[in-house]
Amino acid sequence: MKKDIHPKLVACTVTCSCGNSFVNEGTKEEMRVDICNECHPFFTGSERMVDTAGRIDKFNKRYAKN
Repeated sequence: MKKDIHPKLVACTVTCSCGNSFVNEGTKEEMRVDICNECHPFFTGSERMVDTAGRIDKFNKRYAKN
């Protein structure tokens, strides 16, 4: 690698709007994010499928394995 062209990596404190924080490496010392793995619906298990006009049921019937 060439010298003096790469940014310096420092310990970065990442803070979420839900209050969760963790330490990572980055070019900034502090970052603020809107959503993290502690409050994202996919990771918390509170994810819901929005079924409009029974489309999920139609799909499951059409491609059901017998």
